[in-house]
Amino acid sequence: MNHNHNHNHEKPASLTNLILAILINGVIVVFELFFGLLIQSMALISDAVHNLSDIAAMSFTYWAEKISRRPANERKTYGYLKFEFIAAFINSLVLSVVIAFVFWESIQRLMTPAEIPGKTMLWVAAVAFAGNGLATLLLKKISGRNFNIRTAWLHSLQDALFSLGVIIGALLIIFFGWFFIDPLISMVICVFIAREIYKIVRHTVNALMDAVPADVDFNEVKKDLLAIPAVAEVNDLHIWQTSTCQKLLSAHLKSSDDSPNHEEIIRAVQEMLMHKYGINHTTIQLLPLSAEEMEHCNHCN
Repeated sequence: MNHNHNHNHEKPASLTNLILAILINGVIVVFELFFGLLIQSMALISDAVHNLSDIAAMSFTYWAEKISRRPANERKTYGYLKFEFIAAFINSLVLSVVIAFVFWESIQRLMTPAEIPGKTMLWVAAVAFAGNGLATLLLKKISGRNFNIRTAWLHSLQDALFSLGVIIGALLIIFFGWFFIDPLISMVICVFIAREIYKIVRHTVNALMDAVPADVDFNEVKKDLLAIPAVAEVNDLHIWQTSTCQKLLSAHLKSSDDSPNHEEIIRAVQEMLMHKYGINHTTIQLLPLSAEEMEHCNHCN
C-alpha cells in the first residue's frame, strides 16, 4: 500500500479582504437604512436588509475559513477541509431565501409601484454601488481559493448588481417617471443570481457525497491507468475531493507480471494523475499478476 501526500502547500489566501468587505457592507447598511427610512424608499430599505444578510453570510464564511485551516487529528484524519463545502452550501441556502424574498417583494411593487424621490434615491444608490463594487473587487481577488469564499464573492456581486439596478431605476424615475422599472430590474437580477446559486449547490452536494470532481472523467482516468505498460487491471477505483485544492484517488492495481517494480509503477501513476488531473493524494494497492480475486471487496468497480 502506498500513500502519496503531495498536498498543496501554497500559502492560504489572506482573509484581510474578507474582513474589509464585511466592514464596507456594515457602513452601507447604516447609510441605506437611514436614507431609506428618511424618504420611505422600499428599494433602499430592501437593499440595506439584503446587505445585512450578506454581512452575516460573510461572517460565517470567515468563521468557516478559520475552521477549515485546522490541522488533521486522530478523529478527523482529513482535517476540516470539507467544511468549505458545508459553508458554501449553507451560504447558498441563505442567499436563496433572500433571493426568493426580494423576488416576491419585487412582484408586489411591480403591481403597485411606489412614488419616491428619484434624485435622493440615485445618489444614495450610487454611494452604495461604489462601496459594494469595492467589496466585490476585494473578494474577487481571493474567490478562486474555494467555493466558500466564492459564495461570499457572489453575495457581494449580488449587492453591487442590486445597487446598480437601483441606480438605473432612479434615472428612469427621474427622466420618465417609470416607477415600475426598479422592481423589474430586481427580478432580472434575482434570476441571474439563482442560476449561479444552482451551480454552487450542485457542486457542493456532489463534493459532500464524495462524487467524482466535475473536472475529472472517471472512465478517462481508468483508461489512462491501464495505458501504463506495467498495469494489467484497475479495480476498486475511487476519486473524490476534500476541498477545492485537494483531489484524492484510491485503487487496486494488478501488475502485468509476477515481480513488478512497485516504486516505478507507483511513481508513473502518481506523475500521470498529478499532471493530467490535478489529483494530489493517492492510495495505491499494487498486486502481482498471480494474485487471486480480492476478498471482502463487494464494492470494487
